[in-house]
Amino acid sequence: MTGHVTNELGWMLDEVLKVPEARHAILLSADGMLRAHSKDIGRDEAERQAAALCGLQSISRSTAEFCAEETSPWQQTLIEFVDGYVFLVAAGSGAYLAVSAGQDVDMETVTYGMHKLVDRLGKELTSPPRLASAAGTPDGTGTE
Repeated sequence: MTGHVTNELGWMLDEVLKVPEARHAILLSADGMLRAHSKDIGRDEAERQAAALCGLQSISRSTAEFCAEETSPWQQTLIEFVDGYVFLVAAGSGAYLAVSAGQDVDMETVTYGMHKLVDRLGKELTSPPRLASAAGTPDGTGTE
């Protein structure tokens, strides 16, 4: 993934960080690939976090039956640490938005801002599943 593609939407992620104590934001695909990151987190760290958060979302989704029916769709995960929080929300089909924040953040304001950003970006945040292809051919056969 090139730097241009990776951070094409980065400036939009910076908008959600205007809340005091909000630290970093990343946009990731369902397969753990980094789609975009806010300006104050390096690409390498953002890629590492995208992979970890993808796994976290998968684990969260697998616990749906603990709350309701097994088919209940996952919408959000919140992780609390001594020094802060990580918010992870659905951001369209196959995409997730994550924000980290300090312990004194207004959690309601952060989640509201995240959902507004998801609504605003609409199709920009949709990440379709990757298709396997051989030798760069669209049908994966390796022949044209």
